[in-house]
Amino acid sequence: MIQTQSEPTHQPAPTLVPNNTLITATPEEGRQLAVQMARLVIKATQPDDKTREVLREKYAHDPMMLIAISQVVATEFATIAAANHYWTLQTRT
Repeated sequence: MIQTQSEPTHQPAPTLVPNNTLITATPEEGRQLAVQMARLVIKATQPDDKTREVLREKYAHDPMMLIAISQVVATEFATIAAANHYWTLQTRT
């Protein structure tokens, strides 16, 4: 009997830049977009829901891992801020 390997299932790649734009109206919206993009990167890196669920328990209690994800969000936010020219065109109050 010849064994065959099952074909790997390919899921479509997730959208990593929501609405295909980094432009936001405010810095707060930019920060929210940065968090969303960081989550999408994690999902793209580890697409298996069950594995992410298992790993979540590990990193939720590890301060170094929480610091690492905050660095990812900060990097995403820096990119978004630059794309928005640091929101300098807004009227300051």
